[in-house]
Amino acid sequence: MHGLLNAIYGTLFTWGLTALGAACVLIVPGKRRDVLDISLGFSGGVMLAASYWSLLSPALDLAEKQGWGKGSCIPVSIGLILGAGFVLLADLLLPDTVTLMSNKTAVEKKFDSEPEDSITIESRDSDMARDSEVRHRKPNLTANSDTSSDNSVIDEKLRKVQLRRLVLLIVAITVHNFPEGLAVGVGYASVGRPGVDLQQAHNLAIGIGLQNFPEGLAVSVPLKAAGFSTFDSFFWGQASGMVEPIAGIIGVICVTLVEQILSIALSFAAGAMIWVVCNDIVPEASAYNHTRLCSIGVIVGFVVMMCLDTALA
Repeated sequence: MHGLLNAIYGTLFTWGLTALGAACVLIVPGKRRDVLDISLGFSGGVMLAASYWSLLSPALDLAEKQGWGKGSCIPVSIGLILGAGFVLLADLLLPDTVTLMSNKTAVEKKFDSEPEDSITIESRDSDMARDSEVRHRKPNLTANSDTSSDNSVIDEKLRKVQLRRLVLLIVAITVHNFPEGLAVGVGYASVGRPGVDLQQAHNLAIGIGLQNFPEGLAVSVPLKAAGFSTFDSFFWGQASGMVEPIAGIIGVICVTLVEQILSIALSFAAGAMIWVVCNDIVPEASAYNHTRLCSIGVIVGFVVMMCLDTALA
């Protein structure tokens, strides 16, 4: 019973730090394409570093302890491939979700009165140029109508692609948090076994919680920069860590089973994150010729997460 309560408290702590990281969206300027691209790069760097130090390295160690020896890469590779396949399948099943989110974002933008500067996603300069051109040119109603229709169709397609990639970012971070919650639960359930005491379980929860801080930030900031409201950005950022208390309870109740599959679960999350970085985050961040900004974000995110992972190992 004490193990279950400790696991609940520990995973609520890790979830709380995810929410604290997501709350940083309150001080980040929104709806700027350069902010979106550098924040996506930061998210990619955090995810790549976490994939190795938080997931793959512990998974290999666990598999080796379970008797796989030099073949420890086998279950880890299986989990990694399954994780990537899971995100690919989710991508194929997302159209309805993306359409709903796209419509919601469009309504929010329509009624948004927040001023935007010259490097927002919809440039004010280009709007002024179009207005000037309209005033000094005899209108061709048919041509203008066709051009406007074509542009709206293109904009809608681009928005859906962007939202699909952001949804997959949320999915990948959430999948990543589930095995971490399992690990915290197993840690508390194992207290009393040889070489395991309560302080070690606390240290594990604290370490995972501190690692979650930049992950909450990595979800909320790109959402706000893409046009989501501050509240929605914060909500989805903290929601990515909401699975940890549930996973912690499962880890305590099914400790023996979870110990056997934890290496696959960790590598599964790594596969999901690596796929999203390569297939969605990097292409989206590079779509508007902000490749250098994206690269800077990747390096900063990678260094931050690497330092946290190694310092708290």
